[in-house]
Amino acid sequence: MTCTSCAVACQRFGKHRNGLRRFRCPQCKRTYTENHRRTLGTMYISEDRAVLALQLLLEGNSIRSTERITGLDRNTIMTLLVRAGERCKRLMDEKMRNLHLKHLQIDEIWTYVQKKARRIRSGDSPDIGDQWVFVALDEDTKLIPAFHIGKRHQKDTRAFLWDLYGRISGRTQITTDGLHHYTAGVPDAFGLDCDFAQLVKLFGEWGQHDANARYSPSPIVEVLSKVRTGNPDPNHISTSHVERQNLTMRMAIRRFTRLTNAFSKKLANLKAAVALHFAYYNFCRIHSSLRVPPAMEAGIATHIWTIAELLMDN
Repeated sequence: MTCTSCAVACQRFGKHRNGLRRFRCPQCKRTYTENHRRTLGTMYISEDRAVLALQLLLEGNSIRSTERITGLDRNTIMTLLVRAGERCKRLMDEKMRNLHLKHLQIDEIWTYVQKKARRIRSGDSPDIGDQWVFVALDEDTKLIPAFHIGKRHQKDTRAFLWDLYGRISGRTQITTDGLHHYTAGVPDAFGLDCDFAQLVKLFGEWGQHDANARYSPSPIVEVLSKVRTGNPDPNHISTSHVERQNLTMRMAIRRFTRLTNAFSKKLANLKAAVALHFAYYNFCRIHSSLRVPPAMEAGIATHIWTIAELLMDN
């Protein structure tokens, strides 16, 4: 390396805190760091360490276990997660357009930020408390074209449905659970461009017979299929695939694991983790039944993406 002021060769002068070599000019004593490309635009950590940290988070590791394995500070990991999540959200918004998906399934999965609903006080921020992740999944390609994080209210439900409608091209069939906000929300967003049905599951008494089964799910007594609009195919009125995605999320995102202290402390961190998960699921992770990622099955991608490609400018 040559000093820009003196035009003489610099001497080795140790390493930067991120491992890059440093040089010092023997005349003016100015120090330089070897040329490098910053990760995600502003971060000094190397791309290899950033990819390793994100891979650990995507496989269900906690922030502190990722810190112990990679040697990165937990604040650095959190900053990396948020910036990678923002990059993945932009990627999803760009790529998930004009999709021809025939059989969509919609469901919500519960989580919370900082504390549960019963602990909420009158002066608390609306970002705190119960949060629901609305997820749409295509039965055929297993692609997740849209998701939304918010309350299980009419406003958030309609925001999610209108976002989903803007990504779909052509007629589609939609199956949801029995949430009453979907009953009017889906026809309002999609109009006559969809065949819509709801699958209502009726559950029996919970925890009445076995005191030791407090965390066991209630037994399903009856399943009702209700056609709302159009003429949906009865063979595709199902929410089984999107409900299986709920398990994938709880296994792959540590902050969704129940009965731990790994829950989200900030809504921004939750949104970043979910965006990163869905982008990785769509473009990088090979689906066991498809043998390719869902994005390849849907014709959006031509190859299996790496995590490094998710971090590139879109």
